[in-house]
Amino acid sequence: METVNIHQAKTHLSRLLARAAKGESFVIAKAGKPIAKVVPFGNDDADADRPLPRIGFLKDAHFKVPDDFDTMFAEEIRKMFEGEE
Repeated sequence: METVNIHQAKTHLSRLLARAAKGESFVIAKAGKPIAKVVPFGNDDADADRPLPRIGFLKDAHFKVPDDFDTMFAEEIRKMFEGEE
């Protein structure tokens, strides 16, 4: 896997991203020390430690937000801060 320094990455970002889009991975380093790994989007190895998205898990659920949602429990909260019971 190729390592490029930050200056090279900034100067040639478009080229590097085009290579990543074709499936290549590379490392960006600062003073020779690796700081980031760029991998193609959708690469299973890179995404392995991220949880899967939960898109659509409440697709058929219907919710109604109460009209007093913004002030819900306001009196109870006020009492807690004022020390009332």
